[in-house]
Amino acid sequence: MGLFSLTGATGYAQNATNKPLNIIYIMTDDHSYQTISAYGSQCNQTPNIDRIGAEGTIFRNSFVTNSISGPSRAVLLTGKFSHLNGFKTNYDHFDGSQQTFPKLLQQAGYETAVVGKWHLTSDPTGFDYWNILLGQGDYYNPKFNKMGEITKKNGYATNLTTDIALDWIEHRKDKEKPFCLLLHHKAPHRTWMPDTCHLGAYEDQTFALPENFYDDYAGRQAAAEQRMSIDKDMNLIYDLKMADKEGTIKTNNPGLDRAGRNMLNTMNASQRKLWDACYDPIIKDFKEKNLSGKELAEWKFQRYMKDYLACIKSVDENIGRVFAYLEENNMLENTVIVYTSDQGFYMGEHGWFDKRFMYEESFRTPLLIRLPEAMKQFKEVKQLVQNLDFAPTILDLAGVKAPADMQGCSLLPVLEKGKAKDWRTSLYYHFYESKDDHAVKKHYGVRTERYKLIHFYDGIDEWQLFDLKKDPKEMHNLIQDTKYTKVLSSMKKELERLRVNYKDNE
Repeated sequence: MGLFSLTGATGYAQNATNKPLNIIYIMTDDHSYQTISAYGSQCNQTPNIDRIGAEGTIFRNSFVTNSISGPSRAVLLTGKFSHLNGFKTNYDHFDGSQQTFPKLLQQAGYETAVVGKWHLTSDPTGFDYWNILLGQGDYYNPKFNKMGEITKKNGYATNLTTDIALDWIEHRKDKEKPFCLLLHHKAPHRTWMPDTCHLGAYEDQTFALPENFYDDYAGRQAAAEQRMSIDKDMNLIYDLKMADKEGTIKTNNPGLDRAGRNMLNTMNASQRKLWDACYDPIIKDFKEKNLSGKELAEWKFQRYMKDYLACIKSVDENIGRVFAYLEENNMLENTVIVYTSDQGFYMGEHGWFDKRFMYEESFRTPLLIRLPEAMKQFKEVKQLVQNLDFAPTILDLAGVKAPADMQGCSLLPVLEKGKAKDWRTSLYYHFYESKDDHAVKKHYGVRTERYKLIHFYDGIDEWQLFDLKKDPKEMHNLIQDTKYTKVLSSMKKELERLRVNYKDNE
């Protein structure tokens, strides 16, 4: 049989059991593919995330259209680039009246829900149930907005988000309907506060510095002018929790220092006791060492990695909880599971944390999809896919035809065969948010299998060209290299073609 079949009565996609498919879309915030063992991570093990790929498909070349949280979520919902869905930056307001895939699923008879991080300023629409974190959300004892009612919940955000999601599945109104659940975790977003049970989980590990940690940004002005350096911009108190009780640790950013100390006040007494038992000795050791220069930069990198990975540990465990629930309730073989992140993240590459740039580590995002066992599915996909494709794919799984104005493509053909004819050979990207703390310039660009061309603008006019086969770390800007004249001409033509195709006139 093919990948899926349709029933004339409902239009639902079905597997071999002839039941409509349930869909669980799991999205974390800022999860780097470099820290997922299914992607070959040398620093971390993620067995439950890996299981999705092991029993399904792992996408090796999955990318975003705009590497920043809110805009990425708007692209997911609409299947349209930022300039068409109206949410270009985190400072915009999402127009909830516009067409989204959850609304189309509702019309097709699906029950829909979103739980966890939303980050789109307006209230969710198109969902039968929503229970979202306020703003970025706190790691400890966060506030949730449940259909307009705000409550504070005791516990750790990753666990609580999963609790709410599984409770909704268990008690949803009409269990005769198929469902689509968007399960959106806060983790591992800055400021990387691990659960109490994972404090110190990586203290005995030393992580290898990326080979370009000390990048000098030669030939790349836009890269040089950013403010997302682990060495210079990662705050000791806000990011790395060096909030000593004596108050002697200070940085050149008093606002972040205060925010870092205040965020610890979200914990209750028992949580804070466990936290202090872990961090007080680390703070004491840090003060005694009195580090500076490269030693301080590399200490900050190690501290960052340990906290970040401990947050991922909770995510992975909670995906295990989702698997366990589905198995215990005989739902696994009728449920599609998707795992991704709203974008990638830098784990010290180029000396950075954060995202935003079109360089590989933040442009690329993990994507693993598990279909029910009875459905035909290829183990690995190497073709170029984008988060623009998620809405059409989810609609296709539900047997709903994607509207013509959605700009992505359903991934079902590549899921079934590993590659599809007439598939895209290039990707378009556009980042608009230049007025933030990280000073990443506005830019747009095109990526093919081998080459990448980026144009930085707005107070700068810089072109960067990379040969990803010879220079996968993107260290050498080839824009002036005469050996690449034909490549540059071809890439500029392709970039213009994509801008016209996607109706981006900025």
